[in-house]
Amino acid sequence: MKRFRSAARPAQAIAAVASLALLAGCAGSVGGDGSGSGDSAGEGFAYDASQDEIDEALADLDPVTIKFQPSAMSEKSILAPNGLDVKKAIEERSGGKITVDIVWGQAIASYADVDDALADGRVDLAFTLPSYTPAEYPAFDAIGTAMSTLPSSPVASDLAANAAGVQAAWETPEVLEEFEKKNLVPLIPMLAAGGYSTMCSKPMTSLDDWKGKQVRVGSAAAGKQVTDLGATPVSLSFPETYEALQRGTVDCDLGQLAPNVEAGTFEVAPNIGVASDAGIARSAGAITAGKKYAELPVAYQQVIFDSMSTTFSTMMEVVIGAKAQAVEQAKDNDGSVKPFDDDVQKQMAKYAKTLSDKTAEKAGVTDAPKTLGTAGTEWAKSVSELGYDDKGDFASLDEWYPEDASYDKLGDELFEKVMAEHRPE
Repeated sequence: MKRFRSAARPAQAIAAVASLALLAGCAGSVGGDGSGSGDSAGEGFAYDASQDEIDEALADLDPVTIKFQPSAMSEKSILAPNGLDVKKAIEERSGGKITVDIVWGQAIASYADVDDALADGRVDLAFTLPSYTPAEYPAFDAIGTAMSTLPSSPVASDLAANAAGVQAAWETPEVLEEFEKKNLVPLIPMLAAGGYSTMCSKPMTSLDDWKGKQVRVGSAAAGKQVTDLGATPVSLSFPETYEALQRGTVDCDLGQLAPNVEAGTFEVAPNIGVASDAGIARSAGAITAGKKYAELPVAYQQVIFDSMSTTFSTMMEVVIGAKAQAVEQAKDNDGSVKPFDDDVQKQMAKYAKTLSDKTAEKAGVTDAPKTLGTAGTEWAKSVSELGYDDKGDFASLDEWYPEDASYDKLGDELFEKVMAEHRPE
């Protein structure tokens, strides 16, 4: 498949990280019967079809416009490629018959409302955060929590964990049922994005450092892990975090590095703590489609679904490239980048396993952590075979991470091995 990339992308590896819809078609596929909008469903086309063959399949279909709400706040955001690259992939593969109208900054629906917006047609395609409502997505949350048990490294482990998360979500029926109950079509049922780090006003690497600290967290699972380490979790919206760190209301933020690069967090919290083994439960997202997608002709559904390879690889380029920027910004602000001490890492790993098992049992998906772990091992091998190894440690990531990093090959392999069987037909 031809790949697409946004033309305007800053140097340091990307400046800046579905009512009527049912899981239908052939077994395991997504989308509707392709009979909507008064258009003929047509014959569809193969994933590896030439552009001429795709154009022929779409020739008699009326042009359509879909509203896409990605994760970025604006076209200038560090996360903007997550919207721009997908738009380009869909529009070019459709020969211009599908126009993608990007809606920045959750302008139509917040993360709390986006599921409803997809189901009622206000939004057609969106990055969503099921992890924000674990009671509604318990199986999804179980896999996100289990990610804390996977190995951690700047590049290779994040790539393997994300690919494993996609595979585990597709292979866990309960996860797909959670989307179906909300009349949503999962296109990528889990995007774990980047691993979590601490960003603190002062270094926090030892167990003693954690004792009594106020740590801003973004999920209940992360809060439990923080408590186990002796710190106090603080629930605080992300826009409030910079000022809280500046005033000393909280000592650290615990989360992904990409949004903090954009927020300037390292001006007030330049000390980064990273896991070298097991990590923190992730607030994972997903790419989901809604009512209009389910009513589109099958060939249009295929065009959109096929762009998920680009979606995956672009997300990885954004979040990992942002890590390198975070390291650079931390150093520029006289900060440090250090792994957690061994005693912290051991306690973190032990509790991660306990929390993962409890969360999976409560969700009724006791096999999910094992499914994820097996997939993680397999994808770690694939990542290495593709040459995506770590070339150094986290602290020197800004020095060795390539400016032209591309994960297209991994996105293609993930699509072919995992996602292709769910392609609309």
